[in-house]
Amino acid sequence: MLVQEIIKMPSKKFKIIFAEAENLILYSGEIRKYHLKEGEEIPEEVYRDIYYNVVGKRAKKRALYLLEKMDRTEKSLKDKLLQNGYPDKLAEEAVAYVKSYHYVDDLRYAKNYIRCYQTKKSAGKLKMDLLMKGIEKDTIQKALEEEFDRNETEMIHNILEKKGYFLKEPDLAEQRRMYQFLLRRGYRSADILQVMKCDDYLT
Repeated sequence: MLVQEIIKMPSKKFKIIFAEAENLILYSGEIRKYHLKEGEEIPEEVYRDIYYNVVGKRAKKRALYLLEKMDRTEKSLKDKLLQNGYPDKLAEEAVAYVKSYHYVDDLRYAKNYIRCYQTKKSAGKLKMDLLMKGIEKDTIQKALEEEFDRNETEMIHNILEKKGYFLKEPDLAEQRRMYQFLLRRGYRSADILQVMKCDDYLT
């Protein structure tokens, strides 16, 4: 394995560019320990030792540290590790490691998110939010079935009431505007039309 280049980074770190292997981020002491020098070869077994026993272990510790700061989805945790410069394979292994101890749990995350925001967001909007966070559809559906307990027609009615929709007879333009607004909030068409007491022509 040819060490093509060693690039100095902030916080006493160095990026090691290998000619035929994944690049790794190491500290100066590790560079000295493994005798890494630009333009020189290292045995493949040395590279594997650095890859798994140094960077791989550090990725797991970093994953644990990140979860101490805040709860995360599997996707957001992996993305953060990739941003920190860990190779894709090691980021996946670190996520699998913390997942095996239930330190990261997408179902738990989804259920907590739904409990927190269900008074403000429709089931559809919650689903869209969680999909954007990388959670699987089946996991989201299970979380919704277990946690979402809001009456969406009541939620629609409260929104319309706050916006003064019932204070006067709304014209067609106003009906369509509010209908589209509620659709964007993730409410179902049938529920919106029922509360607005409108016909299907709005759709």
